[in-house]
Amino acid sequence: MSKKFFGGARARALGLASTGLLVTGLAAAMPTAQAAEEPTGPTTYDSGRYVVLLREAPAASYAGDDSRYPATRPTEGGAFRADSRASTQYRRHLEREQDRLAREVGTEVLSSFTVASNGFVAELSADEALDLATDRRVLLVAKDVKREMDTWETPDSLGLTGRRGAWKESGNRKKAGAGTVVGILDSGYWPESPSFAGKQLTSAPQTKWDITMSGDGSTRMEKADGGVFNGACETGEGMPDPICNTKVVGARYYSEAFEEDIATTDTEKAETEFLSARDGDGHGTHTASTAAGALVRDVSVEGRDFGKLSGMAPGAALAIYKVCWEDTDPNSGGCYTSASLDAIDDAVADGVDSINYSISGATDTVVDAVEVAFEGAAEAGVFIAASAGNSGPDASTVAHNSPWLTTVASTTHVNFENTLVLGDGQKFAGASISGTKIPRTPLVDAKDVALEGADPAEAELCAADTLDPALAEGLIVVCKRGVYARVDKSAEVARAGGVASVLVNPSENSLDADFHVIPTIHVDEVSGEAVYAYLESAGDDAAARFALGNRTDKTTPLPQVSGFSSRGPAVANESDILKPDIAAPGSSVLAAVAPPTNSDRDYDLYSGTSMAAPHIAGLAAFMQGLHPDWTPQEIQSAMMTTAKPTRDSEGAKSTDALAQGAGIVNPKKFLDPGWFISSSAREWRGFLTGQGLDTGVPALAPTELNLPSIAQGQVAGSASFTRTLQSSMKGTWNVRVDMPGFTAEAPATLVAGRVGDIEELPVTFTRTDAPLGEFAFGKIVLSGPTKLRIPVALRPVSVKAPLSAEGTGTEGSTDVTITPAQDGELEVVAKGLAKAMTLDSAVEGGQQVLSDCIEVPEGVDHARFDLDAIDDTADLDLFVYAAESCDPSTIYALAGQSATGSADERVDLTAPAPGAYYYEIDGYAAGEAGSPIEFVMDTFLVTPEGEGDLSVSPNPVLTTANEETTFEVSWTGLETGTRYLGLLEYAGALAPTVLEVDTTE
Repeated sequence: MSKKFFGGARARALGLASTGLLVTGLAAAMPTAQAAEEPTGPTTYDSGRYVVLLREAPAASYAGDDSRYPATRPTEGGAFRADSRASTQYRRHLEREQDRLAREVGTEVLSSFTVASNGFVAELSADEALDLATDRRVLLVAKDVKREMDTWETPDSLGLTGRRGAWKESGNRKKAGAGTVVGILDSGYWPESPSFAGKQLTSAPQTKWDITMSGDGSTRMEKADGGVFNGACETGEGMPDPICNTKVVGARYYSEAFEEDIATTDTEKAETEFLSARDGDGHGTHTASTAAGALVRDVSVEGRDFGKLSGMAPGAALAIYKVCWEDTDPNSGGCYTSASLDAIDDAVADGVDSINYSISGATDTVVDAVEVAFEGAAEAGVFIAASAGNSGPDASTVAHNSPWLTTVASTTHVNFENTLVLGDGQKFAGASISGTKIPRTPLVDAKDVALEGADPAEAELCAADTLDPALAEGLIVVCKRGVYARVDKSAEVARAGGVASVLVNPSENSLDADFHVIPTIHVDEVSGEAVYAYLESAGDDAAARFALGNRTDKTTPLPQVSGFSSRGPAVANESDILKPDIAAPGSSVLAAVAPPTNSDRDYDLYSGTSMAAPHIAGLAAFMQGLHPDWTPQEIQSAMMTTAKPTRDSEGAKSTDALAQGAGIVNPKKFLDPGWFISSSAREWRGFLTGQGLDTGVPALAPTELNLPSIAQGQVAGSASFTRTLQSSMKGTWNVRVDMPGFTAEAPATLVAGRVGDIEELPVTFTRTDAPLGEFAFGKIVLSGPTKLRIPVALRPVSVKAPLSAEGTGTEGSTDVTITPAQDGELEVVAKGLAKAMTLDSAVEGGQQVLSDCIEVPEGVDHARFDLDAIDDTADLDLFVYAAESCDPSTIYALAGQSATGSADERVDLTAPAPGAYYYEIDGYAAGEAGSPIEFVMDTFLVTPEGEGDLSVSPNPVLTTANEETTFEVSWTGLETGTRYLGLLEYAGALAPTVLEVDTTE
């Protein structure tokens, strides 16, 4: 289609398809007046491999909107059937549409997703990516990125074992999770591990669930919920024949992106990697066996006996989906987006009940291809557990911030401890699995035994080949944690002849009991400071010994949130959703591994939220085996509302919901919660719309999601929430709210007259003395036939202000009403006013027009592009581009877009980067007035100084906590017949009020 350029600018060969869809997370109007202001940068594209998701619903979510195809999403309480006639027809339709779209921009579909998400993978040029990003049929365009992979009897610590354990009370250990399938998206599995033992599959049905495998590796298993798992046992490198069994009923792998990488770069496939479902790392084997590994007896590692070992659901079957790969470059390889999307599609189509995803994700958005695909999986009835990330203890590092999946933090669960005794008698307990005492031995700092010419900083870290055997032989060497693997540090000490090592945390982090080649004790940062101080004072006389066990007078509390576990508040949704959701053991978890990459061990201790998430995925399968009618969100609710608080370092119950979520999972309680608090698919789609991904469902604020937790990142004075509960039993529950720094109003009781009763729980919190700008933690407790706990996290701010204010006239004023959070004075900073740069023009239906260059200088606080169609029945779309210069041929990125089904569109950019910009108006559809479609386009660039002598009175504003107060904002000397824009910023608030002044009336 042709483009018309205002002012005769030279056309750029964009090749745009002229149909856009949504704001790509950068330029949506701020959803609330309290949204955090962040500088707005353009979305840039370059050539490469991309994932393209389309707006049309995938099969798992399709409600029958197209009269040609009946609905394919599961009915209430039903299961998704990928093999149904309706699903098959609809998925073929999606594939045709994907092919058509790809051909339009001159590319081809490399792989396709139609079940949990609707999209494809393609090699795109920068222009093709930009073209698709502005196509109305497209939901999002994202680079095919690589993500990183983020039990000794953890069942004991969770209360699963014993005569009164959850396994015993609900049957027995071996049958836990029977009739369910857990899907593992990870690095594959080691099929020879005893944790994956089972009877070889044939065409003859085996077990109660009639599991079979045909000659081509296709597998079939009947399930506890009445559904059927139809999987595949694929062959490949190291797996020449299908080797699935009654434990592992599916094994697929997705190597296309990885193979392309190693074919087009200098890296090669790692020697230990396999182009098959066989694990070349050990991570996938560990997570799979933690979730649903079989019961194995007499487990022994490095001479230490651990006894029995199993996963959380030893009776469940496993389906392996290998998406993570190892190459020869430690900085590449990884888990590819396209592989994950393919795997999610297959897992849902195959019929898994639960998915574990111990792979990192975005921390700053949920507008992410994998998160969106998991929404489709959840709609299909699949429970998803995802790791929170290993970037703790820093705040706002938590990943996977979507409400439809369960984000898991890591805790300690057992103390593998020995004691470092210094020569002056000081004792420090630290993590250690060693059973060997070390007598009094000289103690040295690693940097003091460095090889000549070695970097002292590297030697201090005990980096490879940095220590001098002539200096280190026979000594205990102190190594600082960081940069290199923990076990590699002790290996370097051993190479240099050291007899033992002390590993010191330089800052707050986890303590990990690894299998080291020499006795090693891992101590925290506080103990580490004392050790270094002792080395300094004792000099050449420094010495130490290792005593077995904790020989100090302080017991290390259990469980604690692991130091490495990523914390909230979640950046992705203005901290209005509590993440992580729940915690599970993730430090020093013993499980099966791949021997070639784990010093020939069959089992090993790993630490990470990657180890915590499969506990939750496996426990979900355990619950699904007993309650196949429970939805994924009911399972999440049951887990969260019955969870127990973790402990802080002093042994007190932790209240830090940003670290532990609802607390550590409690299997002894979660099978009888009493009430469910569940969100729905429509809520999720509304939430996505509010996050800038237009799903066709009206936007829903994160605080309005019906979640088993409550959070709000900015509370000015008071905040109200309503949760809808559905009963799982009859009874009366007393309601108690415990929220330090706030008063609370809530009903005194909740009554369920029968199973399935639905009741609302409204709660209003009003700040009293909670510190401004800091999160306060509390809980809502329901006590009756059962006890439930709803975690609450609220952050009070200085003021609740309107998102916008309006005025008219060349001279005038308007009142702005705010609700402050405290008594005193509040300063208001007025910026602007900025006069509109107005264009009156028209665009033909089905065509586009591109503006002249708009130069944005330094110091612009806010840019607005406001499009008003004269015919309100027309449909225009608006796109804003960044360019390298005022030459349309240098356009390189999409800065923002608004492409709704309405006539008028708006793009707001907060603190835009200085430079050249263009906007494009797309005449998507003419209205009743026909074509061309007339419009008025206003562009505003707001700076601190502007026109109209904008002022606030009184300023500062006198405030009384939690009471509305009004101030006046006034202007004078404006030009008639135009529009102006300004900002009103408040001290201690995170977003301004946008002031619009109209002088055309």
